[in-house]
Amino acid sequence: MSKFLIVGLGNIGDEYTETRHNIGFKIVDCLANEHGIKFTSGRLADVAELKHKGKTLILIKPTTYMNLSGKAVNYWQQTEKIDIENTLVLVDELALPFGKIRIGPKGSDGGHNGLKSIQETLTTTNYPRLRFGISNEFNKGAQVNYVLGKWNEEELKTLNQRIKICTDAIKAFSFIGLQRCMNEFNNK
Repeated sequence: MSKFLIVGLGNIGDEYTETRHNIGFKIVDCLANEHGIKFTSGRLADVAELKHKGKTLILIKPTTYMNLSGKAVNYWQQTEKIDIENTLVLVDELALPFGKIRIGPKGSDGGHNGLKSIQETLTTTNYPRLRFGISNEFNKGAQVNYVLGKWNEEELKTLNQRIKICTDAIKAFSFIGLQRCMNEFNNK
């Protein structure tokens, strides 16, 4: 049975729940809800285990806050004995239009503190990630308020359907592999 670590990046606390920066949490929550599983409090993360079609997906939401996400990723990779190529990190992306999805095998942190922490802890940028576009519709100097801001009315109209595409992509990642998953979902 193949094991996968699915890492939803976000910040803990009610004030962050519906913010753009927490899209990673929102995606893994949706996947858990689809399969009727619940998160429990674990070391450095809230954790849920999804068994589906012969695969085990360990879903985590780091409780370390964004800037220390790497600690949780490293701990759960080691604990569950999951290779880096079977780890998928879900992250918000300013450089993509709202709702656009980009799946890839590696990349820079792009100034994202969660990815920066993972890169520093794992000492590599070679790990799969699913980037969810949040757009960059903010004035100069207002980036922090924008990413920590709540979804606007226009975004909320299609947010759930874009998240559903992400949960389908996560399952595809574990069943058909990264390359085929990229081919299928990067233009949706």
